[in-house]
Amino acid sequence: MDYLSKASRVILIEADELRRLAERLDGEAFRRAVEILLECLENRGKIVVCGVGKSGHIGEKIAATLTSTGSTAVVLNSLNALHGDLGLVADGDVVVALSYGGETAELLNILPPLARFNVKLIAITGNPQSTLAQAADVCLDVQVAQEACPLNLAPTSSTTAMLALGDALAMVLLEARGFRQEDFARFHPGGSLGRVLLFRVNQIMRKSTQLAVAVPDDTVLDVLKKMTKCRTGAAAVVDVGGQLCGVFTHGDLARHYQKHPDLGSLPVGRFMTKTPITVGGDRLAAEALHVLKTHRIDDLIVVDPENRPIGIVDSQDLSRLQGV
Repeated sequence: MDYLSKASRVILIEADELRRLAERLDGEAFRRAVEILLECLENRGKIVVCGVGKSGHIGEKIAATLTSTGSTAVVLNSLNALHGDLGLVADGDVVVALSYGGETAELLNILPPLARFNVKLIAITGNPQSTLAQAADVCLDVQVAQEACPLNLAPTSSTTAMLALGDALAMVLLEARGFRQEDFARFHPGGSLGRVLLFRVNQIMRKSTQLAVAVPDDTVLDVLKKMTKCRTGAAAVVDVGGQLCGVFTHGDLARHYQKHPDLGSLPVGRFMTKTPITVGGDRLAAEALHVLKTHRIDDLIVVDPENRPIGIVDSQDLSRLQGV
């Protein structure tokens, strides 16, 4: 048995179904769903997510994503709803019900009691003609042509589609509500991501006393000595006004040494990067981390509003801050 080809088949089938979902997503229904959720949250209501079986597991993940991005969400256990758990629901809430077939008895059983509340119902289902869909204020269709299961039985493509649509709702809500990185950090203070997000660059950078600073006429050897003393992999090169005009790194040394054996005695201005990537001290540490990863660099010069170097961020420092 070719395990790899079978695994690839599963992934490709689910990827195809996600593309189909994106192409045929009902824009009007999705807009209405977002507006219903927005209105609920603005009125200090909450999102109640419920489902049974695999759909229930997907619902738990959707609720967790909503909550972690500032959209208050709870999970209603459909099996226990009629035995007291309906106490979770209050007027003004929105119920998001997940059922691929839309005819799950345990889920349909709670619809009559929910009708006694002043709530909106959003159905996520693969059957727009189902009982659940007909009872909903908005129906979001996640119908798939094929499950990734070789027997076309186990919920695979269908649950992936539900999860992706839930993520889409959560992320659109995030943007519509103006949710920021600082807000994200408030809900994740204990995690490595939260530790990074809660800091500003000027709080985690190495200060100017630990930054090697040179002028273009300094020799490469002199600059290397400054870098060694400060234990950094980069030096900020400044002009006569003290503004940053370049950066010289150990990488620059390695790139130019073979062509210039006398590199140490030559002015650093010839070999520095003249348009260096920088970050402001008031920016979030998460932004510095993103820049380091995106540009695949190890050191980032921190500048003030006048483009004067005030510190340096080392990728290793951020790694330690993340706890990795």
